[in-house]
Amino acid sequence: MSTIPAFQSGLNGIQSGLQSLNRNAAKIASVEPIQSGADITEPLINLIRDKQQVQASAKVIEASNNLIGTILDIKA
Repeated sequence: MSTIPAFQSGLNGIQSGLQSLNRNAAKIASVEPIQSGADITEPLINLIRDKQQVQASAKVIEASNNLIGTILDIKA
């Protein structure tokens, strides 16, 4: 059985966002508090971007599920 492209796209977006989120969180966690000049600005900004990507991808999946539900309601 084939999957719906929008659902698969949303799922891929969530997986990609979570992987990036984990990488950026690890970068932040590895910074020593005593280090002077340690710049964690970029990983922090990336965390926000990753969160937004996961949220947007979840909305794609939700819309896909709603569309399938509507189609099933029409056929029933």
